[in-house]
Amino acid sequence: MEKIEEEAVDQLLGKTVENKQIILKGYIEGIPTESDMELIIGKKLNLEKVPKGSNGLLVKNFYLSCDPFMRGRMRDFTGSYLPPFIPGEVIEGFGVSKVLDSDNPDFKPGDIISGFTGWEEYSLIYNTEQLRKIQADDMPLSYHVGLLGMPGFTAYAGFYEVCTPKRGDYVFVSAASGAVGQLVGQLAKLHGCYVVGCAGTKQKVDILKSKLGFDGAFNYKEEADLDKALKRHFPEGIDIYFDNVGGSILDAALLNMRIHGRIAICGMVSQQSLSNPQGIHNLFQLINKRVKMQGFLQSDYLHLYPRFLEDVTSLYKQGTITYLEDMNEGLESGPSAFVGLFSGRNMGKQVIRVAHH
Repeated sequence: MEKIEEEAVDQLLGKTVENKQIILKGYIEGIPTESDMELIIGKKLNLEKVPKGSNGLLVKNFYLSCDPFMRGRMRDFTGSYLPPFIPGEVIEGFGVSKVLDSDNPDFKPGDIISGFTGWEEYSLIYNTEQLRKIQADDMPLSYHVGLLGMPGFTAYAGFYEVCTPKRGDYVFVSAASGAVGQLVGQLAKLHGCYVVGCAGTKQKVDILKSKLGFDGAFNYKEEADLDKALKRHFPEGIDIYFDNVGGSILDAALLNMRIHGRIAICGMVSQQSLSNPQGIHNLFQLINKRVKMQGFLQSDYLHLYPRFLEDVTSLYKQGTITYLEDMNEGLESGPSAFVGLFSGRNMGKQVIRVAHH
């Protein structure tokens, strides 16, 4: 782990400070814009006082994660696996933070943790059940919202548990340079699979082949016919499709699946901003080719997290895998960084650095 600079934080203890925050101004329809969010100065916090009996923590946030699932929480809809954000209140997401004060016996001041926190400089966290203490090592702290966090574990659980890969499988990954897709492709190569990814710029396509080891890649925006593009890259068909986007790419993949193929539905970034999502036309292929298509959440597989952390940390330290990270500086950059996810502006995992450590 990078050395945590204690002095600056220790000087704050016992003081009352202003707390910059990003709030959601109101529920939205369509693609999110920066104006849907606002940077405010929140109420002042005393940096020693966690209410006694609350089981809570006071933390200083170092890194915040930008993830497409957060878009779903910006609408007035309660039928999802996470409740909507509350207009006028702080947005929340995954982050890496330092504990300043604790009323929880499992955490003490000085601990570095990852889990849900507010998009703000300092947070009071009362729901501590899924917080994870980060053990000291030489991995970058920000990787705990990326490679070693929810996106990395989503890739690991989705690929091994949902896709049930076999050596020699033909694997297609959409949004392949993103937070999840880049690791799926590398794990598939290590498993002995043939791997092709798609992305939305020439630069991303080049990186898939040159840095991430994909056998092939293409820019879906330059393909007039996605079915033909997939047939060009997979003349024998697709065994595994790891889907991060839904929409027309999923429809084309369905036409190219092999018998007993597997489709892991991880994300629907092409549909998450649409009030009337696009329908899928080629579902008959599920019957015709006896294809298994399954949606999943990484939280279904948390019992595998310790094994994942050990495996992926080891692979990274050996230089067997790499990870692309797109770092924005300052809490105020959060709205722009988040909105960029939906136009493909980010290169790799999008992270906001709130404070240096």
